[in-house]
Amino acid sequence: MVDNDRIYLAERLQRGDVFARDCPSRSIMKHMTSSWGVLTLVALQGGTLRFSALRRRITGVSERMLSQTLQCLENDGLVDRRSFPVVPPHVEYTLTALGQEAAEKVAGLADWIEDRLPQILAARRDTAPDAVSGAGV
Repeated sequence: MVDNDRIYLAERLQRGDVFARDCPSRSIMKHMTSSWGVLTLVALQGGTLRFSALRRRITGVSERMLSQTLQCLENDGLVDRRSFPVVPPHVEYTLTALGQEAAEKVAGLADWIEDRLPQILAARRDTAPDAVSGAGV
């Protein structure tokens, strides 16, 4: 039984435990599932993009936030950054094989949200403070 417990612990440590406070999978999940992370991964599913094209595609994201998001995704092995030694700077971003897998997963979530948007918005209206107290809008 002790040997089985060691094997199980080793498997858990290798795989990760997202419910554990200090598990590194939490920070990766945070990077992937932040609103900018999801949009970046989905946008890059269409192929390689330069920074400026990616920023135009993801309206509302600041240059700083997009840079931070891309850096996190690159550090997690999901995005590949390719810099060309030219003036002005030319940098391209593309998904790695791992990033393609991740993008498929979060694209499914984004699609589900878009498909269910009317029901979600109706639920928000139904649970708004005015709706709960019985007051009209």
